Amino acid sequence: MVDARTVLTAAHCLVASRSGQFVQARSVHFLLGYNLGQYTGHARVISYTVGPGFTPGVAAMGPAGADWALLTLERPIGAPGHILPLLRGTPQPGSPVMLGGYQQDRPETLSADTGCRLGSLTRRPSGHVLLAHDCAATRGASGAPMLARRPDGSGWGVVGVAVSTNADATVASGHAVPAAAIGANP
Repeated sequence: MVDARTVLTAAHCLVASRSGQFVQARSVHFLLGYNLGQYTGHARVISYTVGPGFTPGVAAMGPAGADWALLTLERPIGAPGHILPLLRGTPQPGSPVMLGGYQQDRPETLSADTGCRLGSLTRRPSGHVLLAHDCAATRGASGAPMLARRPDGSGWGVVGVAVSTNADATVASGHAVPAAAIGANP
């Protein structure tokens, strides 16, 4: 949650696998604090915005740098302790980050790599920028927040949203859309 009514995820998480089209907003439910079938809050999504230029599809989606979505909930459910602000500055390569999400090998509980580092920024042919990282994650981690310490050291913030992981399970790596690009030109 990036505010009391807004949730960040990857745009491709909103694409129906059969049709290759975006799902209707009202069909999406957000469960706050989900763990083993229990959760602390629930709200339906009433609308969402995806990255400019992101195109859904069965065979190909993208571009990866536009693969983000901000979901608007029907009502506020996020208390201050649940909200992680978007950090518009990008930490230096080598900075500590962490990535937590609901991965395919443990979909009922949150898994996190708390000891990873930010890699370099890469500019794609589309002009979009992606953050490289060495966080361990499997399929299902897409849409998870990449967290870094706030510049003032007061807590954590979202520095990006995971959009891909390395298909080679023996190498921890992936890419995230930087927070600076999220919400830009909606």
